[in-house]
Amino acid sequence: MHGLTPRALRPLPAARRAELEDGLTPQLVAVVTGARRRALRDGDRQIDTAHLLHSLVETDPEAAAAFEDDHRRARVLGYLVQRSIGYGLHWQRSVEDTGSALPVLRDADGGAPGWSPAAAAALAGARERAARRGDRRARGLDLLAALAVDPDNRAAEVLRRAGVDRAALAARCGEPSQQV
Repeated sequence: MHGLTPRALRPLPAARRAELEDGLTPQLVAVVTGARRRALRDGDRQIDTAHLLHSLVETDPEAAAAFEDDHRRARVLGYLVQRSIGYGLHWQRSVEDTGSALPVLRDADGGAPGWSPAAAAALAGARERAARRGDRRARGLDLLAALAVDPDNRAAEVLRRAGVDRAALAARCGEPSQQV
């Protein structure tokens, strides 16, 4: 741990936590919790899409199975593990943004405390994808598809560097590939 807990990642009030978890499967809540722990351990001020991808691939078997093979998934995890020891250090002290048109989770001040804009957009995109499917709760595959279709987030950068075809990954998650 890098000292004091960053202000943005301090524990959420129960009402805010319930709002965040509403609309997520228990498995996806565990992914979000893991991403928060990872961000805290890394000393990051915000949960970003790379934190979400890392937690998703490690925690959600359905999302992990969406990768074309074990070798490709291992390469993704390799880049994510290296984040704090070299790869990804250029991300520290910077806010991950996105060119995505997805809606972003907002608090009363207009921001998403503890979340990068791109991570908040990905989670909102996962919820939207579930709603389009007629489901009340987003699953890990919904989040993986949302991470894969935004070309400008950190998760997409990791996927590209690991040689993952993001369009094919999104398609395996049930997302139409023309959106990538």
